[in-house]
Amino acid sequence: MAYNNKFAGNKAPPQGRCVRCDGERTMILDVNDIQKLLPHRYPFLMIDGILEMERLKSIVGVKNVTINEHFFQGHFPGKPIMPGVLIIEAMAQTGGLLLLTEIPDRESKLLYFVAVDNARFRRPVVPGDQLRLEVKVLHWRGGDFAKLEGKATVDGQVAAEATLMCKMVDREPKPTAAKAKSSSPSDEPKAEQPKA
Repeated sequence: MAYNNKFAGNKAPPQGRCVRCDGERTMILDVNDIQKLLPHRYPFLMIDGILEMERLKSIVGVKNVTINEHFFQGHFPGKPIMPGVLIIEAMAQTGGLLLLTEIPDRESKLLYFVAVDNARFRRPVVPGDQLRLEVKVLHWRGGDFAKLEGKATVDGQVAAEATLMCKMVDREPKPTAAKAKSSSPSDEPKAEQPKA
């Protein structure tokens, strides 16, 4: 298991949190640690734990799929199947977490999808499955654009795979010089005083 202690603020990996109770795998980041790095929250947080991370190269996460997921109410009644786009989203969040660990001011940043290529869905994902989300960094340009290769598996069988592209943006747009000038206090209209 690869781990760099610079992830999550030089914090040592959490110990004793079992992903599978056979002792074979333990999480290095749990859902609480993940929420310190990603902006996503329930019901749209699609990662439950991180098993492996190699700085700027790869990450492995897990998503435990349960019948309690909100999307199973309508997809499909009597035959619950996890929507493929949410499997892609889970891969993207896993890759995004890896990228955001490199950004010191990550609280002020968001990652946007700009493209999804070569998406393939190989098997349905159903309640009780554990998705293993493997993401590799193919290209990362200056910290603002990334190309990732994602694969989701269940019990060693490929469920989905895709190439994902994302762009890092500021959470709040930075004011432009013209906008900053026009909003100076001297330019604001003055309220009229009531006449007596």
